[in-house]
Amino acid sequence: MEVPDVTGTTPRVAMRRFGIGLAALVLTATACTSGEAETQSGGSDSAEAEPAELVITPEDGAAEVAPDSPIRVAAENGVITDVRVDQVVVTEASLTEGEEEDPSLYEMSGTLNGDGTEWVSDWNLRPGSDVVVTATAENDAGEQTELVHEFTTLEAVPGRRLELASNFPVTGDTVGVGMPIVINFDLPVTNKARVENSMEVVSEQEVQGAWNWINDQTAVFRPETYWDPYQSVSVDLNLAGVEASEGVYGVKNHRIDFEVGRELIATMHVPDHEMVITVDGEHERTIEVSNGKASRHFDTTTSGVHVLMERYEQITMDSTTVGIPEDDPGAYNVDVQYAVRTSNSGEFVHEASYNGSIGSANTSNGCTNLRMDDARWFFENTLMGDILDTTGTDREFEWDNGWGFWQKSWDEWLADSATGEPQVTDGSGTPGSVHGEQ
Repeated sequence: MEVPDVTGTTPRVAMRRFGIGLAALVLTATACTSGEAETQSGGSDSAEAEPAELVITPEDGAAEVAPDSPIRVAAENGVITDVRVDQVVVTEASLTEGEEEDPSLYEMSGTLNGDGTEWVSDWNLRPGSDVVVTATAENDAGEQTELVHEFTTLEAVPGRRLELASNFPVTGDTVGVGMPIVINFDLPVTNKARVENSMEVVSEQEVQGAWNWINDQTAVFRPETYWDPYQSVSVDLNLAGVEASEGVYGVKNHRIDFEVGRELIATMHVPDHEMVITVDGEHERTIEVSNGKASRHFDTTTSGVHVLMERYEQITMDSTTVGIPEDDPGAYNVDVQYAVRTSNSGEFVHEASYNGSIGSANTSNGCTNLRMDDARWFFENTLMGDILDTTGTDREFEWDNGWGFWQKSWDEWLADSATGEPQVTDGSGTPGSVHGEQ
């Protein structure tokens, strides 16, 4: 008996992504026959073939099922031809007043084994929901058997609902090739592997990448090498139902869609007093600069791979914000224009018209000083996620200082992932399970 290909796609090992079901806002008609298998005649030789039998877990009628419980469908005397999972939120756990949800964010896919006899859901269930699972199997004679189970999931209680606090980039952004994906949660995460496996990154140009954690509330994805330019990337945050820590469940799914633009790489060897910029491998511009005077650790420009972060047309550089008091001999307070952040320890690339040593000496407090025209060009022609690779100083850029994530080698980055396995961005899924007790 052949296993039917109902998805029209080439599945990966164990046929992941088989049996897509839509998360509807209303229950479907198939929910009318629950708890019993229903057999439909399919061929003249049906009397010679045993009818297919189906088993679904969780049990029909079960109440307060843990949202991170897997749905399992098993068939005997036949193969599974379709599984549909409909979820209807019946509490306010996942909803904000007046908010419209995208039903496609809650479509349930699953993994079918090689002989088509067992299906397991890929993602978790929405807390506080009525769930209807409709499964269909077919025997050798073409007879179809359908089974429907209905059950409810446990509600995520107030104060114990994991939410997305912020993310970089956001949908619609065009970013540079060094851009990390930064996810900030509102509550600490202890089950980090499950949460990593709930966040799937898909890119047009396939790469392998991995998540790391800066702290218990911030996860970061980066690929093995820089992104290929000129491509689309999407991030599906399948957080609904994941148990982030004991008794804390995610309540909503999210999708982030962004573009990787051209490849802009800026390099500086600090003793040379210049920045060289290439775009798509071609020389674009050489800019004279003045970097940190290096009279102490603080005012030494860091060496390493920096990722361009936030930007300001005008900002006050105030040394008190980085721990230098006003009465310190090295204190400063100056207004500058066209400032682009490169670290969280106070480094920017910015205009410094007051610095007469640009191009000839390093006299700044650690930032990269530019003349006005060059600063405006840099501000207007760079993107969040572009690379600034700096060498020539004895102060190493820390991997967790801003977006210094490229300071870790790929082997280090992968080893520090909670899963310890790479995630391939081809849409084939994540390395491990999102579920709790199996």
